[in-house]
Amino acid sequence: MKAEELSRMMPANALISSWGEAELQDLLERAQLCPMKKGDVLLHQGDTGDYLIIVLDGTVRISMVASNGREIILDYLEPGSVIGEIAMLDGGERTASVTALGEGKYLKLGAPTFREVLEKHPSVAWRLLRDMARRLRNANNTIESDRAYASGPRLARTLQRLMQTGAEGAALRLDLSQSELGAFAGISRENINRQLGAWADAGIVSLESGRVRVLDRDVLEEIAMAAE
Repeated sequence: MKAEELSRMMPANALISSWGEAELQDLLERAQLCPMKKGDVLLHQGDTGDYLIIVLDGTVRISMVASNGREIILDYLEPGSVIGEIAMLDGGERTASVTALGEGKYLKLGAPTFREVLEKHPSVAWRLLRDMARRLRNANNTIESDRAYASGPRLARTLQRLMQTGAEGAALRLDLSQSELGAFAGISRENINRQLGAWADAGIVSLESGRVRVLDRDVLEEIAMAAE
C-alpha cells in the first residue's frame, strides 16, 4: 500500500488524513498490515500497551468491563481512528477492549517504532495530542451526561452520535440491538425499549425490523438539550 492510496481511504475528519505523504509513507513502511473479522479482539482490557492500531477499513467497538461486571460500550470507531496510544505512551494497562464488528484491515505499530515516527515527524505528535484532547473532552461530556441527564436526553444524545448524515431520514451508522444501544447509552434494555416505543408512537423515530431511523431530527435535538 502506498501513501496516496492510504490517504484516499481515510475520511476527511480522520486524524491521519491531515498527515503529509512523507509521514504516511514512513508509517506504512514501519507498520504491520493486519486483517480483522467479526468478533476479533484487537486490544484486550488489562493487557500491557506495547502497540497501537490504526483502523483502515471496517468498524470496531470500544468497551470496558466495570468492577461490577457490567459491560460499558464507550464508542464505535471507523476508518482513520488511532487506538491504544495512551497505554502505549504511559506504559500502563489498556483500559478498554477493541472488538471488530466485521471484516476489515488495520495497521499495527509497536511502541519503539511509533516513538521513532514521532521523533522524526514532530507535527504528528502535535496532531495526536489534539486528537487525544478531543476524545478526553468527549469522554467528559459522556460522564456528565450519565450523571446529570435522565434516560430520554441521554438516549437522544446517543442516537445523535450514531446518526448518519443523509437526505431522507437518518438511519444509524450501525445495526445495534437494544441491549447494545443500552450499553452505549448507559440505560437498561427495558428503558430503551420503552423510550423508543414512545418515540415511535410520537413519530420521532421508526422501528423497522429492530433498526432505528430518526424521522424528526429537530424534536430529537430538543430532547437531547432538555437537561441543559
